[in-house]
Amino acid sequence: MIFLATLPLFWIMISASRGGHWGAWMPSTISAFEGTCVSIPCRFDFPDELRPAVVHGVWYFNSPYPKNYPPVVFKSRTQVVHESFQGRSRLLGDLGLRNCTLLLSTLSPELGGKYYFRGDLGGYNQYTFSEHSILDIVNTPNIVVPPEVVAGTEVEVSCMVPDNCPELRPELSWLGHEGLGEPTVLGRLREDEGTWVQVSLLHFVPTREANGHRLGCQAAFPNTTLQFEGYASLDVKYPPVIVEMNSSVEAIEGSHVSLLCGADSNPPPLLTWMRDGMVLREAVAESLYLDLEEVTPGEDGVYACLAENAYGQDNRTVELSVMYAPWKPTVNGTVVAIEGETVSILCSTQSNPDPILTIFKEKQILATVIYESQLQLELPAVTPEDDGEYWCVAENQYGQRATAFNLSVEFAPIILLESHCAAARDTVQCLCVVKSNPEPSVAFELPSRNVTVNETEREFVYSERSGLLLTSILTIRGQAQAPPRVICTSRNLYGTQSLELPFQGAHRLMWAKIGPVGAVVAFAILIAIVCYITQTRRKKNVTESSSFSGGDNPHVLYSPEFRISGAPDKYESREVSTRDCH
Repeated sequence: MIFLATLPLFWIMISASRGGHWGAWMPSTISAFEGTCVSIPCRFDFPDELRPAVVHGVWYFNSPYPKNYPPVVFKSRTQVVHESFQGRSRLLGDLGLRNCTLLLSTLSPELGGKYYFRGDLGGYNQYTFSEHSILDIVNTPNIVVPPEVVAGTEVEVSCMVPDNCPELRPELSWLGHEGLGEPTVLGRLREDEGTWVQVSLLHFVPTREANGHRLGCQAAFPNTTLQFEGYASLDVKYPPVIVEMNSSVEAIEGSHVSLLCGADSNPPPLLTWMRDGMVLREAVAESLYLDLEEVTPGEDGVYACLAENAYGQDNRTVELSVMYAPWKPTVNGTVVAIEGETVSILCSTQSNPDPILTIFKEKQILATVIYESQLQLELPAVTPEDDGEYWCVAENQYGQRATAFNLSVEFAPIILLESHCAAARDTVQCLCVVKSNPEPSVAFELPSRNVTVNETEREFVYSERSGLLLTSILTIRGQAQAPPRVICTSRNLYGTQSLELPFQGAHRLMWAKIGPVGAVVAFAILIAIVCYITQTRRKKNVTESSSFSGGDNPHVLYSPEFRISGAPDKYESREVSTRDCH
């Protein structure tokens, strides 16, 4: 807002009080448009005891001292003036009334400067006043804009022009103010040093779009060609608005990603890239890039750009989606189950996009889901057939990963129907094949001889395990009588099963089941059996020396006709010596 003085004219004084002293009063500065005129108001005083008949005066330009021969602007005695002021200067005031007001016409730039007045009362009563008035020749209106213009807050802009020429009065108009508001003309106002100005005001509420707008003011003098224009650019302060930013970004793992954030504000904003509250990069700039080299899935997420200055802030986010192949699936769930239980297995992975998940067993698809990160496999009432190796496979367009896992089903022993005994010549082989988990114990019972041999006594029974199958073989040689009854019993912590082994024809031996190595082992077992029985009987003082007549003896496994493969065709009656066991 412009405040113009309404107090009486202020004069520059060289004396402490009026009357009785030399003194002069004039504006320290005064302005006028080029080509117009200017009236410099002036008053002076002198001591009261001086009573001159006539009062004269002289105006000098740029120097108060006559000895320096300054240009004479006006001289009342002779009317002789410097050529620069010929026809341009005249006195408006009455020197007798102590009024020294000067009028200068047809102003040009070279007339701008200091003007001094000298009072001449005759004789030695002459005095050059050191105080002076500075004339400023202008050619543009003065547009006054507040030091801070903020968007959304009403502002007052003024156009001020000097109005110190009594012969020409300026008229003001605004240029480029469309959309800003209607001007208010205050008219001619006096300033505090007695000079005059024409003032026009413009009130408006600026927007951010008005920043940099060129606002003009024109001063025109009617009935002349004189016209002056002045301009001012609006510096509108406003908070940031983010105007440029990536939309959602998809990038393949390992590629380069560049995120851009641009904001419009005045003054320029502080731009900050953030993720999860952590500052990644910041700078005072109109735009800021965030470069991510060889992106990883860990950099997937939401990135925020914050723009701020002293007038406010703005923020926006962008989502970065890193596309990558599935990670190796993880399996969480039951891997050991008891027959009849329900098994639940969860296979999960991470990928982008979500994968196709499939669970296989022996190339058979058991479960699958599309575009999900987890797959649940439910096996109600598991059976031994569910035991085995499974695969969980995850795949998308960027790759495939797989994980193998084993399901172990525990169940009571099952003696398979292929278990049997077979006789050939004087040899009986009994095969007991058991399916079980965990591994069972196996025992062979010969009820007729009241003998039980289990597979832990490896000198009697040969056993071999393959997967869930346990194969145990009992071999009897020297059996000339009818084949004995043989019962196979298998047990583990879940149960027991017994089966009397059926006899098959003599056309097939079971050596093929175990191969040459098994044959040698079985042969060694038979030797050990004979030695064991012999030593046992000797310890019990059994003195039969002619033959093995075990009969119903509960400790005898073999009949008198038993023989080791490779012994003489006819069994010779003799007492078994411990020498035969070495």
